[in-house]
Amino acid sequence: METSVDAVPSLWVAAHDVDARRPRSLQRQLGASDTVCERRAAYILAETAPTDETDKRAAILGTYIHEGLLGAARSEYGWLVERAVADDTIKGHIDAVQLDAETSASVPARHRPKVPAAGGVTVEDVKTKTTFLWDKVRRYGASEAELRQVYLYADLLRTTGFQNVRGQRYLAKLGPLEVARIRFRFVNRDNGEEHIQEFPFDPMEATRARWWVQRVRELNSPEEARRDFDGPGLDAICDHCPFMTACWGLPERPGTPVQTVLIHDDADRAQTLADYVRGHELESQGKKIKALARKKIANSEAGVYGRNELAWGGENPKWDLDVEAMVDLHEDAGIPVPMVPDEKRMVDNLKEAGLAVPERKSSDTTPRTIIVRPFKA
Repeated sequence: METSVDAVPSLWVAAHDVDARRPRSLQRQLGASDTVCERRAAYILAETAPTDETDKRAAILGTYIHEGLLGAARSEYGWLVERAVADDTIKGHIDAVQLDAETSASVPARHRPKVPAAGGVTVEDVKTKTTFLWDKVRRYGASEAELRQVYLYADLLRTTGFQNVRGQRYLAKLGPLEVARIRFRFVNRDNGEEHIQEFPFDPMEATRARWWVQRVRELNSPEEARRDFDGPGLDAICDHCPFMTACWGLPERPGTPVQTVLIHDDADRAQTLADYVRGHELESQGKKIKALARKKIANSEAGVYGRNELAWGGENPKWDLDVEAMVDLHEDAGIPVPMVPDEKRMVDNLKEAGLAVPERKSSDTTPRTIIVRPFKA
């Protein structure tokens, strides 16, 4: 007995409902994670109602991975996980705090890390990324928005300490902590690969992050805020923004991109055409540089050279249709064999009859391909 697919509820409906009830989804104060874009932060501060419902499946999967990894870090390493920090202007939840030995001595023994942070109190932020973005993460590390977010967390911990709320009042008693290090832990959402970026806490960067928030708070309206991304269809941040329509509006004509709102006069058109020409020139120059580099490196062995790792792919066997075998299959199945060799027709006949199309390995191979990725020691 089969059950109708329509009668089976989607787990994603439940997942979206649960996500909508999370504290982060319900909070109305500006959160550190909302500082990804100046205009989005301005809409939140202005208490603007969201104008768009977006598909959050990828983000929800990232949250599940996030929670599982941080839960393991809490139980196995004794790290402080998902701890609240806040002041009058901003709030957030730090993914993980690894206390040093001196600070650990001031908290109950059951809350001390099994291995204290050697370089001082360390604030960690966990980010999940797709394979599509993985090479960029390994090569360049955290983005400007991600750095701003974690510096806001760290500065809140440094200036106000842990928030005095249920479940962490014993931590609030510690007061402000001297944050020594920042750590990003990037996790590949597709294959689990891990990449660590760690560096000393920089007070100047924390001040810059604070200035960023203060500047947004001083705006008279969200429309005065800068758009930090290029808009829907060009940046995923915009595609999944709850204020996308408020920010960009609707197309002037159906089928046209919303970015047309950025053109106001002929001066804008002249600058946009100049940008287009400059982009074309950069693209052409980049292709020439890559083409020459590809030919120069053609005889080199795979290996690590400086900051990059060279690997070779391709050169796999090609498969051709086995015409003789197809003729035999036609005869065995009682299918008329075309009088004039017609590979397409024979393939269609076999597929229609539910028979596998026979192939044979040819002497040719696929082209050799170059793979260049950042070297990870």
